[in-house]
Amino acid sequence: MAQPVDVKALSNFRIWLRYDDGIQGEVDLSDLAGHGVFKAWNDLVVFGSVRLGSHGAIEWESDIDICPDAMYLRLTGKSPEDIFPGLKSVHADA
Repeated sequence: MAQPVDVKALSNFRIWLRYDDGIQGEVDLSDLAGHGVFKAWNDLVVFGSVRLGSHGAIEWESDIDICPDAMYLRLTGKSPEDIFPGLKSVHADA
C-alpha cells in the first residue's frame, strides 16, 4: 500500500495528502469533526497541527490518528478489493 509523504491542514476540516506513488489531493474529514475524539478539532489550532507520525499515521497533537490506508481509499475512491485483488477471491469463497 502507498505511504503518505506529506500532509497539510486546509479549511473546513479538509486535509491535503501526497502519497509515495504520486497520488495527491484533498480529503474531507468534516463528517468526523465534532464527534467522539474528533471533538478536539473544534479548536482549529488542533486541527491545523496535523502531521505524519513515525509509522505513517496521519496524526494530530492531541493523540488523534487516522489510518493512512483509509485516507488513501477515500482520496482515490477505490475499495480494498481494487487495491488488493486477492480479497475478491477470499470474499467469494466465504
